[in-house]
Amino acid sequence: MSEGAIRKIIHVDMDAFCASVEQRDNPEAPRQAGRRGYGAKLGVVAAASYEARAFDVRSALPSTTALRLCPDLIFVPPRFDVYRSVSQQIRTIFARYTVLIEPLSLDEAYLDVTENRHGLPMASETAAIRARRFSETGLTASAGISSNKFLTKFASDMCKPNGRFVIPPQRGAEFIEAFS
Repeated sequence: MSEGAIRKIIHVDMDAFCASVEQRDNPEAPRQAGRRGYGAKLGVVAAASYEARAFDVRSALPSTTALRLCPDLIFVPPRFDVYRSVSQQIRTIFARYTVLIEPLSLDEAYLDVTENRHGLPMASETAAIRARRFSETGLTASAGISSNKFLTKFASDMCKPNGRFVIPPQRGAEFIEAFS
């Protein structure tokens, strides 16, 4: 990379990752409720689907409160081995585009595509990663695109679920100022 070149960073954040994996793997189950957690009186919601979030059910919410908010809520035991496997599958897809991958957790990562494996001149063009990831895993993600990690994280939060948001480098300061 030439000195002074603008970096091309993507923050990919899987949408309701664990809940989405459960919905994908159990398509016969109703989609109106949360899909992961323990239903015991002292349990908490470990992850909530977007359908459950419509009822204000969120991660770390006590199970009894969640059931009051959404009586049809479905709890399933977590399958960490499956989540790790799917996460690795997604990282393999990322590696087809760049060697510079910084995982943050099972469901999100930064990708530096400044010098990507497909020679695409703009980071927004590498959004093909989203299509590839969906076709191979059946899971959606939100992607923020900009010139640094701070802006990309901000951008990915702006477009949930299943969106893509670009903050051009020359508009970064203006964008942050509008939200401070």
